[in-house]
Amino acid sequence: MSAINRRKFLASLGPAAVGLKTGLASQAGALPASQTSPENEVERAPDPVFQTKPTIGIQIGAVSFLDEGTEKVLDILQEKGGINALYIASFTYGNGTAGRMIPGHPFPDHGVQGYTYEFHGGNYATPHPQYYKDTILNDPKIKAPDHGDVDILEKVIPIAHKRGFKVFTWSEDVWSKTKTPHYDQICERDLYGRPAGTVCLNNPDVHRFWLDLHEDFARSYDIDGIMWGSERYGAFGNAIESVHNPNGNDPGRVTCFCTFCQAKAKSRGINVDRAFEGFRTLEKWVRACRGGERPTDGYYVTLWRIMFRYPELLAWETLFNDSVHDTYAGIYERVKAAKPQAQVGWHVWHAASFSPLFRAQTDFRELSKYSDYFKVTVYNNLGGERMQTYISSMRNTVMGDLPIDESLQFEYRVMDLREKGYEELPYTGLSPDYVYRETKRAVDDVKGTKAEIWPGIDVDISNLDIHYSHCSPPVINECTKAAMRGGGKGLVISRKYSEMMLVNLAAVGDALREMKIVS
Repeated sequence: MSAINRRKFLASLGPAAVGLKTGLASQAGALPASQTSPENEVERAPDPVFQTKPTIGIQIGAVSFLDEGTEKVLDILQEKGGINALYIASFTYGNGTAGRMIPGHPFPDHGVQGYTYEFHGGNYATPHPQYYKDTILNDPKIKAPDHGDVDILEKVIPIAHKRGFKVFTWSEDVWSKTKTPHYDQICERDLYGRPAGTVCLNNPDVHRFWLDLHEDFARSYDIDGIMWGSERYGAFGNAIESVHNPNGNDPGRVTCFCTFCQAKAKSRGINVDRAFEGFRTLEKWVRACRGGERPTDGYYVTLWRIMFRYPELLAWETLFNDSVHDTYAGIYERVKAAKPQAQVGWHVWHAASFSPLFRAQTDFRELSKYSDYFKVTVYNNLGGERMQTYISSMRNTVMGDLPIDESLQFEYRVMDLREKGYEELPYTGLSPDYVYRETKRAVDDVKGTKAEIWPGIDVDISNLDIHYSHCSPPVINECTKAAMRGGGKGLVISRKYSEMMLVNLAAVGDALREMKIVS
């Protein structure tokens, strides 16, 4: 039996092997080997002492409240998870945070009590027209039709507040080509002017919409805070690496090169014609490398040669990331003007754990000027597959000169991680040590600022291959403790309640009680 087949076999015994009844008997349930290896043990820092009650939040969509009833859901969250804050999916066209589950995975042990709906997405609250006068995205069709005229914030906030929960809006930079009003006027454009599946943050209508939306939330509802997230690279990052596609992205489809981006580039002194020439040169190089043509001077050296010849490549990447951060600053200012006490923070994309390029662009100390907290994504279970995907995406570009295992070890050195080998990663996930290190790194970055780190841990995210690792209570317990020992001042349980097994959700609460963080 091969090593990988043995791992698959052992993975399929996971929950049974530790005597757990997780309700996933038909699935594989690996207890990651990386969690118990001595070299990956979590550094045992003293338990944190909290001067104020930490925010223990969970991401949740409208469908869960309608499935099970608001009071019942709140009972479960308090009793099992020790949760005191809701991150309600308020605006997104993504099923990943606002929907139920990814098709093909069994439903968890709660919900789905006959409530049916067709996922659409949009605004799950009620858009108030007076706040959207300066954007074309003032169309009533932006209201999500999934649940009729239900306004999920209006429905949940009064009940949640009576129960002692904070309520945050959770909005995602995820759109739909077919369902978003005026999409053709706001979408990004690729290197050849073709419409992309994303919208442009430099488009004034998009920028104003994000600010207007959050002002609407802050003025129209008794919210305690907001969270916004954008999981995207700029054109350079998309061309050479990927967190989601092991074969890399199409280097001719990278974005954005619309007229607004070109105008912003010119205002910064970037030569737009040179930028286009540079990205087409990069495209040609990526296609040749992936087609089996090894550059004479190697992959790494030749990439640097292109970058030196066309510094516009990195200037364009910086332009994109600055646009994301300009959105942060604009939302922060608008929300604070409406509700100064509201806590404003950001979902930080998981790429910060894998990509030195993205991490370099995500300077928490700098961003803390307009941030109350960062939800730093430290998904350990999903992280194994994502780490393998990331390294795979560069095997014929940046890392083409190295065997894949050496590439991974280089990654671990650069990112200060100590995890399993390439073949094992999807079956083991990442370790609690990973959660600790990433949390502590972020905490150290914001030391001396007003911003706090609220790590986002994963519980039963359902978009993994069913043969890969699965969450289990012992590992979730350790990861929860690792996040808090790393200095996290709060916690955001992710990706969404509707896909979580209650025994795994309870493992979070148990860990927090064992650490005396919640009672």
